[in-house]
Amino acid sequence: MTGFKNVKAYVKDKGLITTDISVENGKISAIGENLDITDPLPYCEGQAVLPGFIDEHIHGAAGADAMDGDKKSLFTIADALVKEGTTAFLATTMTQSPENIKRALKNVDVCMKEQQSGAKILGAHLEGPFISEKHIGAQPLKYLKDPDVDFFNELSAASGNNIRLITLAPEERGAAELIKAAVHNGATVSAGHTDAGAEQIAEAIKNGLSCITHTYNAMRPLHHRQIGTVGAAMLFDELYAEVICDLIHVSAPAVKLLVKNKPKNKIILITDAMRAKALSDGVSELGGQTVIVNGGEARLTDGTLAGSVLKMNDAVKNMVLKCGVPFTDAVDFATVNPANNLGLKGYGEIKVGNFADFAVLDGEFNVCATVVNGKVAYKS
Repeated sequence: MTGFKNVKAYVKDKGLITTDISVENGKISAIGENLDITDPLPYCEGQAVLPGFIDEHIHGAAGADAMDGDKKSLFTIADALVKEGTTAFLATTMTQSPENIKRALKNVDVCMKEQQSGAKILGAHLEGPFISEKHIGAQPLKYLKDPDVDFFNELSAASGNNIRLITLAPEERGAAELIKAAVHNGATVSAGHTDAGAEQIAEAIKNGLSCITHTYNAMRPLHHRQIGTVGAAMLFDELYAEVICDLIHVSAPAVKLLVKNKPKNKIILITDAMRAKALSDGVSELGGQTVIVNGGEARLTDGTLAGSVLKMNDAVKNMVLKCGVPFTDAVDFATVNPANNLGLKGYGEIKVGNFADFAVLDGEFNVCATVVNGKVAYKS
């Protein structure tokens, strides 16, 4: 039987324990002592077996971008992500022409059906075009659109109804109707690239909003007379809060403040990585815009941050070593929390019946092996 023998593993409701884990038909079949593991999965003493990481907000890696709209690019991203312990992800689009967004979404649908290796493509994250001009970030201004239910339905149809997450500005005209429609369609709705104040976020929550996109970045900041989107992220416990923990987009004290003010089951680590991830510094591209990558920072030519080159195992490492978060909490931020935010069943925890998706890390947070559906997808 395939599985792990006598390993240190982070098991649901038990914490880090020494145990055996058996795998059958791509799922976890048993957890306990003295299991008959005849075909052991990669593991060495001193390592930890964790649930596979889930990245709900990633644009690209290894020279490829979800907006490329072709199978080779999306499969390239999937194959790159397992090297950082990520076993599942949402292919994230961006504000672009309707034709380009639809092409990218159609490609997600095709690749979900044909994928054979790498991290699992769970669907799409639609970031834009229903966002605020005031917090445009690295999104192309000319393609912004007011929230539009009919257009969203066109995009959903193009994706094969695989839009699992949508980022929008809830203060924009038509947003309330779109939030309701998206939730009815099975998508999680997140506020991002937004100028919404706390009152507008509170109203959006009533309509089904449940998350904040890359908290602190591209949104109205906290002020003592108007707490803005950032303050609302901390005030409303029911909201999940994404954070890019590269310590470039958000400082360590800001991450600590967020962690201190949110329930620990509501924080989500994302990479928001673009195509330059896993490549050398130099010139890259995002949505037709030139990006300069230097020293781990990806910026447009005007200096605007343009996504990241962050790896998920490094995000977990930064949470623990730079922000003082307990190890298992940091792992939750990259596993069970995004799974719950997206309503995923069978993901995010090591428990019987869940998919056999694992990240094996050493004491330095290096990824030693990644297992997807019970099969080794990466080994260092």
